[in-house]
Amino acid sequence: QDMAAGVVRLAMVCLLLGSGNAFMAGSPKLNTRSNLVSDLSAIGTRTNKHRACAIKCQAADDWEDFILQTQENICRTAAKADGKSSFVTDRWDRGEGQGFGITRVLEDGNLWEKAACSVSVVKGKLSKERAMAMSSRGREAEAGQPYSAIACSLVFHSASPMVPTFRADVRHFQVVGGGGWYGGGADLTPYYLFSEDAKQFHSFYKNICDKHDPQAYEKFKKWCDDYFYIPARKEHRGVGGIFFDDLAHLSDHSDPLPFVKDVADGFMPSYLPIAEKRRSTPYTEKERNWQLLRRGRYLEFNLLYDRGVKFGLDGQGRTESIMVSAPPLIAWRYNVQPEEGSEEQKLVDVLRKPMTWV
Repeated sequence: QDMAAGVVRLAMVCLLLGSGNAFMAGSPKLNTRSNLVSDLSAIGTRTNKHRACAIKCQAADDWEDFILQTQENICRTAAKADGKSSFVTDRWDRGEGQGFGITRVLEDGNLWEKAACSVSVVKGKLSKERAMAMSSRGREAEAGQPYSAIACSLVFHSASPMVPTFRADVRHFQVVGGGGWYGGGADLTPYYLFSEDAKQFHSFYKNICDKHDPQAYEKFKKWCDDYFYIPARKEHRGVGGIFFDDLAHLSDHSDPLPFVKDVADGFMPSYLPIAEKRRSTPYTEKERNWQLLRRGRYLEFNLLYDRGVKFGLDGQGRTESIMVSAPPLIAWRYNVQPEEGSEEQKLVDVLRKPMTWV
């Protein structure tokens, strides 16, 4: 308002003097109506740019606040549910105004052998490889462009093989001069298949999708199945969920932010009831060994195919925070084949051919 008032006062003075350009530039050239309109238009353009920049900055601050609160809520809820271990907090700074992060990890708990929830607020310039990867997805990006990425991600590795591993994240990526978009999702990786749990999980996220965009669930469910695929094994990593990226608007061109926030708020409500239901189910040493073998597949995907891991390592990110998603214990044995008709084979059959759960 003060700036707008100043523009009006300036225009009045210019009109009274009869020489807007002379007044503003020290030129003897008389002002004309067109010159004055041009001057005011230039001022208005700069004002609009400043206003747009201020709005984007405020939106980024709001998203950062939301992400930090989301991490706090998740860790508080998870620690209470675990009942034994608590989260340690590792705060780190990239220095030189390039951002910061907070990595929180719970280990050797009752419910979770390892649970990690991380926040990163990163600024930098696109490398050639990053820019090419983004361009291949239809994004306008050039090497050297400044960017910011603000994300919250979590991976919970269960102590019991009867409780699935849970992975989820939400993130916002902004390229200066190239627009911004959201990404995220949530998915389950069970070691033993309980169909009712998979249906419950998928129903939860379908309800969120339907609330904001009835076309979203089918699209994001398929995207999740396609993304979390291990070509070398011809298996999907788990029973899926939803996954989305490069999301600048929903199918009706509305702002995706309310949808993304609902997804984030749903992380623990979608997973914790399943974990609580299965945590006391008895299991054998054989079943524990199967869990360790399947965790090997989890890490194979992360190291070979996961775009987020590659993005972080390519950008010389903080390796300890990037690899915090790795399971605490893993087993690899040569050419392990489940017995025909076994519960292990039942899981593998579904991983080879994703199901429609809802």
